Amino acid sequence: MNIRLNCDMGESFGIWKMGLDEQIMPYIDMANLACGFHASDAVTMSKSVALAKKYNVTIGAHPAYQDLVGFGRRTILCSLEEIKSIILYQLGALNAFCKANSTVISYVKPHGALYNDMMKDENIFKAILSAISSFDKNIKLMILSSPKNESYKHIAMLYGITLLYEVFADRNYNDDGTLVSRMREDAVIHDELEVAQRITTLKEKGFIQSVNGNRLFLEVDSLCVHGDNEKALEFIKLLRKALI
Repeated sequence: MNIRLNCDMGESFGIWKMGLDEQIMPYIDMANLACGFHASDAVTMSKSVALAKKYNVTIGAHPAYQDLVGFGRRTILCSLEEIKSIILYQLGALNAFCKANSTVISYVKPHGALYNDMMKDENIFKAILSAISSFDKNIKLMILSSPKNESYKHIAMLYGITLLYEVFADRNYNDDGTLVSRMREDAVIHDELEVAQRITTLKEKGFIQSVNGNRLFLEVDSLCVHGDNEKALEFIKLLRKALI
């Protein structure tokens, strides 16, 4: 199983700093770059694209609801036309910096509440697919891997879009394959060795355990790691070794 590491990056804004991008970028395969709605700004996007290119890291757009204060983790009620437009707006912004650096956007991974809403609401999923398809059908869409992968794949094919299936290294899962809500204390796994063991099991046996101990067999193209805590660099190095 060939699993690539992806990480949310480029999430600083003005004088506010988030993450350890320069230290982490050499250890990942895919960088989900914020596009200005939940985090980032023009200078940060420019620097993030250049940094990803320097380390030959695949660039993905990380669009979100327009929610700087809530870091894109709050649902904003939007029409489907608005969903499509905010995706196109953010793709256009990041694409400008990619063109300036002679590189490209390879995939889209929605951020936070928009990601969760996409997985719960088929109409939002379709609106995002429609936006990507109208922009560039070569761009893939990253979604949460679940028992419903085939259904999502069938819908995506109607728009000419290929899907990437993502598993979260440090998040607990419900028995149905959805993520445990961040409102719960056990939503995030903080023990690095426990997370590394989960990933080793996923790579070798194809499953992870839900929060209740049930086996979830998940297709996985990419593994999400979070780079916004003080132990992020050590954590990502550990996962890098687990995937070798």
